[in-house]
Amino acid sequence: MTVLAREVSRHRPITRSPLARDVLHGLTAHPKRLPPKHFYDQAGSELFEQITALPEYYPTRCEMRILRDKAEEIGALFPDNAALIEFGSGSSKKVRLLLEAAPQVAAYVPVDISADFLQQEAARLQREFTIRVEPIAADFTERFELPESVSALPHCGFFPGSTIGNFEPHEATAFLRNAGEVLGHDAILIVGVDLVKNAETLHRAYNDSQGITAAFNLNLLKRINRELGADFDLKKFEHHAFYNCERRRIEMHLASVCRQRVRVCGEVIEFRAGETIHTENSYKYTVESFGALASGAGWKPVKMWTDPDNFFSVHALKFVAETRPAGLTH
Repeated sequence: MTVLAREVSRHRPITRSPLARDVLHGLTAHPKRLPPKHFYDQAGSELFEQITALPEYYPTRCEMRILRDKAEEIGALFPDNAALIEFGSGSSKKVRLLLEAAPQVAAYVPVDISADFLQQEAARLQREFTIRVEPIAADFTERFELPESVSALPHCGFFPGSTIGNFEPHEATAFLRNAGEVLGHDAILIVGVDLVKNAETLHRAYNDSQGITAAFNLNLLKRINRELGADFDLKKFEHHAFYNCERRRIEMHLASVCRQRVRVCGEVIEFRAGETIHTENSYKYTVESFGALASGAGWKPVKMWTDPDNFFSVHALKFVAETRPAGLTH
């Protein structure tokens, strides 16, 4: 085998990985971007858990208050002997509140891209509850199959954390439609949605004084270095987050502090001083605008709860559109 052939062979498994495809596609785009789903390796998941405890980061605190206060009301919406499917499960602290309030739930199916973190949380829940726990390590925005053990049960869904805001509006519509096709006609979906509020509160939430959000953003480059053999110098990038008032979204970026070149999977990526990689959006909705979005995806709003400050909302939706074969499509 020639040297060139060995090099091609050595890199082929990496360049075919979903992470490598997304990274190469995003870093050669104009402007540069990376999908936020790749934040959540083991280190990223742990950093995000630290973010949720920060005093500036209100979403988790507000959503947890709603779930604690309204758990019985929410749990009563789930049918008997149901399977609860959580899209992008992450930490299990929120779903615990619902499982405690809904003893009629027979099975819990957490779906998350971070396999190690997922297994840890699933094992912890299995020790605490006498229900079947069937974790699925998968990207919930792409097609996945539910376990056969829950296929005959009525399904309900849980999508907390305002993750719906990370999608572009048309992507959010597609996700909701596909989630309905996984769960089935008349299924209930509980969704956490961050609400429009003053820009100062939003800015503080994504630019915390301890720098944990910055470390979370920069960890994406650290992951690319480790898994794809790239040579990002993290000291040459800065965390930038700001509120785009016109589009009602927080934008997170990694900004190059100088002109530089980076190697990723054998490709050379050039950066100008000040050029950014757009890593995440977090759209903020009004109650009315989210209701309209959900209705357009085939869901009927059933009930809605907010915290006392109206910072955050939790919505109960029922899928009323006709369903096609189950499974999420990209």
